[in-house]
Amino acid sequence: MAGTWIDVAEALGADLHLELTGSGSRRAVLMRALREAVSSGRLAPGTRLPPYRSLAADLGIARNTVADAYAELVAEGWLTARQGSGTRVAERVAPLSPRGPAVVGPGSTEGPGGPARGAGVRFDLVQGKPDPSSFPRTAWLASARRALAVAPAEAFGPGDPRGRVELRRALAGYLARVRGVRTAPERIVVCSGTAHALRLLARVVGGRWSVEAYGLPFHRSLLAEAGVATVPVGVDEEGARVGEVRGRAVLLTPAHQFPTGGPLGPERRAAVVAWAGRSGGLVLEDDYDGEFRYDRQPVGAVQALSPERVVLMGSVSKSLGTALRLGWMVLPEEWVDEVVAAKGAREQYASVVDQLTLADFVESGAYDRHVRRMRQGYRRRRDVLVGALAERVRVPGARVTGIAAGLHAVVELPAGSEGRVVELAAARGLAVEGLGAFRHPAAVGVGPDGLVVGYATPPEYLYAEAVDVLCDVLREAL
Repeated sequence: MAGTWIDVAEALGADLHLELTGSGSRRAVLMRALREAVSSGRLAPGTRLPPYRSLAADLGIARNTVADAYAELVAEGWLTARQGSGTRVAERVAPLSPRGPAVVGPGSTEGPGGPARGAGVRFDLVQGKPDPSSFPRTAWLASARRALAVAPAEAFGPGDPRGRVELRRALAGYLARVRGVRTAPERIVVCSGTAHALRLLARVVGGRWSVEAYGLPFHRSLLAEAGVATVPVGVDEEGARVGEVRGRAVLLTPAHQFPTGGPLGPERRAAVVAWAGRSGGLVLEDDYDGEFRYDRQPVGAVQALSPERVVLMGSVSKSLGTALRLGWMVLPEEWVDEVVAAKGAREQYASVVDQLTLADFVESGAYDRHVRRMRQGYRRRRDVLVGALAERVRVPGARVTGIAAGLHAVVELPAGSEGRVVELAAARGLAVEGLGAFRHPAAVGVGPDGLVVGYATPPEYLYAEAVDVLCDVLREAL
């Protein structure tokens, strides 16, 4: 097929040139032409494409052919589609030509626990971020419509600082069913995420806290800003060594130690609860990705062992997306009033509309369906990563661990190699973090070398290439 000029003046006020060449079905040829136009940078992020009816008429092909091509490119992450905004080139799409400059969208900025994505980054394997294209727009919109249709008028005025009761009821039922949590809606406080929860708890609990020797530097920093000193507790294959816990509270990731990957063993769970009972201390349970498990039975929440000594914190940042600022604290009864007072008389940060929507999303079963779908997709991604490393990176001392759950894996490296691997990855346009970046500065001894590889972040169409680059980097560096 020859190159075709498409007059889309009504839609864009300009012409769009596509080289419709090569073999295959008309849909395949059209998709190939659009991918080329985007990957080369000729169609910039945010560019609005012609309505599919207009494009179909100009090309002389069926409207369904264009509609299907658009839909598939949206699913792959090349395009976005939104009611009233039309179909546009995705903001974060990067040119795929190895010789072309990378184009990084405005969303590629420094976030908690992750390095800034600079202009040279083409592949993002930084932990902690789900694929943004996976957000369930249609189901979320349906929940929003239902929730707004039945919401009482008072929901849109000054509200309960604990959060909307509809969401707290939904969370109480969901957490009991899925995580084994023992609570009531009155003991749940809605917040904007785990960082917000930690800031509030730092204000009301105070004192010195124990934290795992490996964890998010961002969390340690915000605690320090709130005046809470942290002391590290060692971590091994059974999780945190809770016999080392000292202070007013201990911050743990029991379901999936971050970032090393294992669950807190049963004996240690019992031991840390016993410590809290003896000392009057608090166990702060960061349940950051408890929904995502692959090769093991579900691990229940520590909170169920001692609801009056454990605070469970959770959010939707891993399950739905980091942009949706919704989280929760499940509190011992004696701490509810103090946390609510610290939060303030009016609801802060978490949108009431989002709270009502999430309540419906959970109670309608849409949240369960979404989590199951994402669990399957992330397991497949994990298997691709593990299989590629096993087949292509055969270096003594390099193995993959922490893969039974979560959205990241740890690639153990030979001693002394971590810095070189991270540096070489950056030179190849690959964003990935070294294990040492998560080690507490006061931790005793020298920690192992490794990479923390987030396999959830890249859009589907870039994932295989990102894994290829990682394998090439490891073979070259090791």
